[in-house]
Amino acid sequence: MDRNRSVRTDLVLEAHELFKQQKMDRVVQEQGPPPGVEIEEDGNEDIKISRVRVVSPVGERAIGKPMGNYITLEIPRLKENDRDLYEETCRALAKELEKILNLPPKATVLVVGLGNWNVTPDALGPRVVANLMVTRHLLEYVPDQVDEGVRPVCAVAPGVLGITGIETGEIIKGIIDRVKPDAVIAIDALASRKMDRISTTVQIADTGIVPGSGVGNKRMELSRDTLGIPVIAIGVPTVVDAATMANDTIDLVLDSMIKQAPTGTEFYRMLESIDKNEKFELIREVLSPYVGNLIVTPKEIDEIIEKIAKVIANGLNIALHQGITLDDVDRYLS
Repeated sequence: MDRNRSVRTDLVLEAHELFKQQKMDRVVQEQGPPPGVEIEEDGNEDIKISRVRVVSPVGERAIGKPMGNYITLEIPRLKENDRDLYEETCRALAKELEKILNLPPKATVLVVGLGNWNVTPDALGPRVVANLMVTRHLLEYVPDQVDEGVRPVCAVAPGVLGITGIETGEIIKGIIDRVKPDAVIAIDALASRKMDRISTTVQIADTGIVPGSGVGNKRMELSRDTLGIPVIAIGVPTVVDAATMANDTIDLVLDSMIKQAPTGTEFYRMLESIDKNEKFELIREVLSPYVGNLIVTPKEIDEIIEKIAKVIANGLNIALHQGITLDDVDRYLS
């Protein structure tokens, strides 16, 4: 069984962690990323940046993600009300977006806020759109009133199939055929396998996105192959799978028992040595009659979504418009 597929996660960083765990389970002593995967780390203790590049089909199979570039920003203290960190995160996100977009100054960008605005953990995309500087109409109708360096940006929050009765991909394809943007940036809520990554991790990818894949509800893929133009995906974990969380909790308890117990650790080590795939499947089977495919999110998710939506929106605002600062954004949106 492929453990990458049995554990729900949208983060390529976690897919790589699972690959490394598989190697440890098989007592493989090799170090470093799998063949076909290149990893570069940057940043500091406040904002850790990991750049993963999947360069071959071998790398694709190893971590279960398509070939392309994946940038992950980990900001452990993002939940804190630290204004300096907030601004630093916005600028760091903008810098990484500029690199991966690589568009000419006047290129039109369509920003798509994926998700269901009626369900808070899934409302990240629409909330980002609400905080975005949309300028395409201004450049078309009042160009003399627009500052130099502002590019045409349009945005849409198309909802979900259950609300509209239309596949999100079909809506976006229709807009692209009419508006003819040069690139699409899609924002969506993701699933993680670790609770501490919720709202503190941002992933950027140039491989597109499959909405709902992290929670087992795959919709039409949004990518260059399906839409005909570059698609950049930005995602933030807002939920975890209950079975995954229980599995990781048991691992943490066992680690603690082994460290604290002066004697009798052999029993705990025996439990720890159980195949992780088998343990995970056992936990899922035990939980299934009681909670089904339960997805868990923090109780303060309303505040979390509001804060991280502003971070992503302002990162986009700075990246898409030359010379724009956070103060400029505040004036525009006020």
